[in-house]
Amino acid sequence: MIPAKVVIQAGGKGSRLYPYTKVLPKPLMPVGGMPILEIVVRQLAAQGFRDITISLGHLGDMIRLCCGDGSRWGVRIDYVTEDRPLGTIGPLKLVSGLERPFLVMNGDLLTDLDFAAFHRWHQSGNALLSIATYMKPVNVSLGVLEINDAQEVIGFREKPTLHFPCSMGVYAVNPELLDLVPAGELFGFDHLMYKMLELGLPARSYLFAGTWMDIGRPEDFHQACELFERQPELFLPPEPLRKAG
Repeated sequence: MIPAKVVIQAGGKGSRLYPYTKVLPKPLMPVGGMPILEIVVRQLAAQGFRDITISLGHLGDMIRLCCGDGSRWGVRIDYVTEDRPLGTIGPLKLVSGLERPFLVMNGDLLTDLDFAAFHRWHQSGNALLSIATYMKPVNVSLGVLEINDAQEVIGFREKPTLHFPCSMGVYAVNPELLDLVPAGELFGFDHLMYKMLELGLPARSYLFAGTWMDIGRPEDFHQACELFERQPELFLPPEPLRKAG
């Protein structure tokens, strides 16, 4: 068992997936016949995490009914509720028991990231924040010029694919950072990042070369469903034994 709390952010409206998310919160969108949030919880359970807090907002009662106390997956789940949107980091001020390094993650990710290895890596360093990072390919559908200071063309690439290190929405956080988070205010990962850079506080990037998908847009959701149906074993640990009765 890993003695670290995991905070799953599940309070967003999922506006990019409208109209699906008018009746279903994004973390309950079905991937392979089950809510994507269930896949995340089962991954965490299989890797040794037992203490999970889910932050609720839009249609939060549906998530509470779906996940319950977590006992069916061998974990303990409790909940905090945002009366108004607080961003990615703001809800942490509502969570108790964050006295040691903990994980924060979005509840709508499809990835084969080893969360336990990521947590160990964070603890092996001196950073206050570790960010799981994916090299996101971005296709540019135009010819791209390289230009020097004299406005001369010194290079050219036709429709290149660029790669950018992007946050995966999975973070390892030291409790000291909670002092930077204002209570009851909108405070996202972007606000935290700007504040840490301003103050010169240490953060590290954990570069991940596996599979990662965010289901925030309809095309991404459908792609995630197709990938999961082809390779469910890549993401889904074996079903845990359930107690009779």
